[in-house]
Amino acid sequence: MISRRAALATMLVGAGGIVLTACTPRPAQNTPTSRPQGSPLPTSTQNRALLVYFSRAGENYSYGDRVDLEVGNTKVAAGIIRDLIDIDEYEILAADPYPDGYEATVQRNVREERDDARPAIAGALPDLATYDTILLGSPVWNVRAPMIMRTFVESVALTGKTVHPFATYAVSRMGRVRDDYAEMLPDTMVTEGLAIQGETVHDARPDVQRWLRSIGLA
Repeated sequence: MISRRAALATMLVGAGGIVLTACTPRPAQNTPTSRPQGSPLPTSTQNRALLVYFSRAGENYSYGDRVDLEVGNTKVAAGIIRDLIDIDEYEILAADPYPDGYEATVQRNVREERDDARPAIAGALPDLATYDTILLGSPVWNVRAPMIMRTFVESVALTGKTVHPFATYAVSRMGRVRDDYAEMLPDTMVTEGLAIQGETVHDARPDVQRWLRSIGLA
């Protein structure tokens, strides 16, 4: 029997059948981090792991309804990681920010997937030369990572590195996110990663800690 939550999740979709999960604050509302958002990272040889994520705040899907988030789910997950381990971070910001409205974002994502678009990233990209491990986070939109994640993956040097994906989702868990990365990065080790239900991300610290331990970072 289909649960009430699953039924609601199936019913509440946007154009093209997409369910979007919540992510990060709008650029004007970003919470303080160790460095300005979108800025180049230090090149200390002691920093071997880098936390990279994209997130979207505003109106989001939540248990078959909508909720307006100031800090989105993927950014919350990234914050938990940052609290648990000492790690540099880089937040991917869209040069053309995504709309606050849920349906408008659904429609834009449909167009970007249809056009195989590569949305531009604001600011400088990080130099990954001193990092061998990348924690790569995003929401799951229409069972895939947002197309801006393809922009990032195709614009930086990931050959020979290890990528640990993590994602926040509404109904599809990791969806095709990990498989898409593995296909795009044949010379990179892409692990199974961590999927966190967006609505429960504030309680996900134990799961995140177990995951970090399993990949040797905690």
